[in-house]
Amino acid sequence: MRDAYHEELDSIGESLVEMARLVGSAIGRATTAMLDADLKLAESVIAADQKVDDLQHELEARAIALLARQQPVATDLRIVVTSLRMSADLERSGDLAQHVAKLARLRFPDAAVPRDLHATILEMGQLAQRLMAKAAEVIITKDVDLALQLEQDDDEMDQLHRTLFQHLMDDRWKHGIETAVDVTLLGRYYERFADHAVSVAKRVVYLVTGEHADEIQPSGPAPVEGA
Repeated sequence: MRDAYHEELDSIGESLVEMARLVGSAIGRATTAMLDADLKLAESVIAADQKVDDLQHELEARAIALLARQQPVATDLRIVVTSLRMSADLERSGDLAQHVAKLARLRFPDAAVPRDLHATILEMGQLAQRLMAKAAEVIITKDVDLALQLEQDDDEMDQLHRTLFQHLMDDRWKHGIETAVDVTLLGRYYERFADHAVSVAKRVVYLVTGEHADEIQPSGPAPVEGA
């Protein structure tokens, strides 16, 4: 019975990793669809989000069944409860990737992003994908230091988000109000996606240590003697 119980806990963790990998791929493909005005790719991202939703529903059902049958305590209880919260973060990340793809579909055959902002949006999409890949690694390894690094990595996304707004506020903006709204929404989608990746990592920190990430400092290099 205990072996089956721990196998079920492991299975929940594997589902979280699969969700993270799916949404990371989705944000990358959605970015390509938007920048290339690729309708077929956008449609595939939109349709694929159902898989993420299904995984979340299955995970929730298994977690609730475990709570009812096993009444876990201490670390095991943290695993179940934290996994439920992570699955919600990941499901929302999938929705954000879908929003990007839906915007690509809405503006087809035109691109939603002006050519002079392609590089910034591409960088945001690639960074979002990297952050989620790191979140998946954190789920697998339970590496607290790696988890704590994600918040620092997210600073880069915040800077890119500010860069977008600088373009929007520039007196030389010539792309109109509709495009300004599109770019504003896209910036928000990528920023929130990154925030969810950070949230997943923070929840792993709590799962492993029982402490909130904000209360822990990442370990740095050892101090130099005589410094």
